[in-house]
Amino acid sequence: MLRGATRLAALLVLVAAVAHAASGPPCSRLATGDARTWAYVIDKLADDGLDCQRVLRAFSDPRFPPFDGLSFSLVPGESRAPYRRLLSASSVASARRCYLENERALRAAEARHGVPAGVVAAIVHVESACGRNTGSSRILPRLARLAMASDPANLYANMRRHTAGRQGEARADLERRTRARALVLEEMFYPEVRASFVIAERHRYDPLNMMGSYAGAFGIPQFLPTSYLLHGEDGNGDGHISLFDHDDAIASCAKYLAAHGWKPGMTSREKRKVVWEYNHSDAYIDTVLALAERLP
Repeated sequence: MLRGATRLAALLVLVAAVAHAASGPPCSRLATGDARTWAYVIDKLADDGLDCQRVLRAFSDPRFPPFDGLSFSLVPGESRAPYRRLLSASSVASARRCYLENERALRAAEARHGVPAGVVAAIVHVESACGRNTGSSRILPRLARLAMASDPANLYANMRRHTAGRQGEARADLERRTRARALVLEEMFYPEVRASFVIAERHRYDPLNMMGSYAGAFGIPQFLPTSYLLHGEDGNGDGHISLFDHDDAIASCAKYLAAHGWKPGMTSREKRKVVWEYNHSDAYIDTVLALAERLP
C-alpha cells in the first residue's frame, strides 16, 4: 500500500513539473530595463489572466518610471487644511455656478438615483472644481506604485523603518502592523491597476494615456478605475460613458452614492457613512455635507 502511495506521489510531482514547464517562466522574466523593478505587479497581472505581452508593453514603455520604493504610514490620515478653503465665500460661489450650469443633469440624476443634486454638485466641486482640475498625472504608474506595497523588498524596507530601535513584543507588533498595512494597500490598489487595463482594452486606447490625479483617480468625479467599471453611467444618452463629460460624470456620481446606500430620509450619521465610501476622510465628509447645505 505504501509503495503504491509513493508511486502516486511521484506521479503527481512529475505532473506538476510538466505543467510548470508548459506554463513557461513568470511574465516578469521577459521584462527588460526598468520594467523588471515592477515584477511583483507584472506577474500578478499575468497570473490574473491579462496578456503578458500587453502588460509588458505598458511597464516597459519609456513613460513608465522605475519603481523606487513606497514608504507607507501605519496610521493613514488626511489633514483638514486643504479643505478649509473649499468653504470660503469664493469657493461656495463657484460651487453654486457649477450647480446652476449643470442643474438639468443634477436634477435628472436626483430623479433617477434619489441622491440630492446639492450633494452631487458638492462632490464634483470638491473633487475637481467642477471639472477644471481633473489632474495631469498618468494614473497607471500611480496605482501600480501603491499596489507594490507587499513586494517583498518593499515590505522589508518599510518593516526596517517602522521597527528601528524596537525589540521584543513591540517589534513583533510593528512587524505585524506593517504587513497588515501593506496588504490593505495591495488589496485596495491592485484591482485598480487591473481595471485600468480592462478600461483601456474596452475603449481601445493606451492605458498610459489615462490621465488623472496623483492618487490615481480620474475625471470630473475623480473615480478610481473599478468605480468607473461598476458605476459609470451614460448621462447624456450618446452611447458612451466619459467621466470628463459633465452629464456622464454627474449621473455616475449619483449612481455610486446610491449603490453605497444613499436613500431619502437618512440620518446625518447614515449620510456620513455613505460619503465615507467615496473618500475615507472625516475632513472630506464634513466639507461635502456642509457645502451641499449651501447649494444651490
